[in-house]
Amino acid sequence: MAIEPDASALERFGADDDGRPVVLFQLLRFVEGGRDRYLQYASAAQPILLRLGAQVLYAGELSPPLIGEAWDGVVVTRYPTRASYLEMLADPGYQKILPLRRAALREAVLVPTNDWPGR
Repeated sequence: MAIEPDASALERFGADDDGRPVVLFQLLRFVEGGRDRYLQYASAAQPILLRLGAQVLYAGELSPPLIGEAWDGVVVTRYPTRASYLEMLADPGYQKILPLRRAALREAVLVPTNDWPGR
């Protein structure tokens, strides 16, 4: 399983940018010892997120599921727009810390969410 979106997925993601905030929900599976590397990555990513106006709403370890497959961690991040997420990915500072994320993860699921009408 991939740990980051490919170019076509990012193109589709960006095409859906309506200028509204997007919340990105991530399920993570770590390689052996990957949790510590991911925490280093998350710490280094924080200043970049703040500069872009993004905010980690929740990050934590997962307990055994009531139904479905087990995952190691979850991160829920709010971005001001889909374009701001794409801007983060292209940021030179982010590119420098990306190897930490890649070395930490075995699998990931990234799901962008949109507010329901009226929210």
